[in-house]
Amino acid sequence: MDRHPITQEGYDKLREEIRYLESERMPEIAESIAEARAEGDLKENTEYHAQREAQGMTQAKINQLKSKLANCYIADKSTMPKGVVTFGSVVTVKNLDDGLDEKYEFVGPGEEDYMGEVMKILTSSPLAEGLLNKKVGDKVEVEVPSGTLRFEVLEIED
Repeated sequence: MDRHPITQEGYDKLREEIRYLESERMPEIAESIAEARAEGDLKENTEYHAQREAQGMTQAKINQLKSKLANCYIADKSTMPKGVVTFGSVVTVKNLDDGLDEKYEFVGPGEEDYMGEVMKILTSSPLAEGLLNKKVGDKVEVEVPSGTLRFEVLEIED
């Protein structure tokens, strides 16, 4: 399995979320389960079953986050090559189909954010993989689930 780059900040964010879930959220759920169990008959105790489900979902989230961390390595953006699209680059591209400019930053797991002015997308996404190692002026076609996107790289901020 390929390992993905992540910033120190992204790594710390994931570690903090795991810590919160393990040391604060799971004990809260365990306490709620104990309280619901004390109410009696477990067959018809919806609160008990709801808390058991929450416990399972929280444990699944912890496992997912730990798996993300296990498949990452901390990358220093300052050591990445300059002048080409790499992890940590902020890239302005022109969509050749509609003429609109779009800005992307290539990030690691847990750092993605699709709502900002600059969309932070995973380096393992089809769009990022299609743009990695490209230079200003390069034109690229990227296969995505919805079809083919065509871009021209306008600017790279390292």
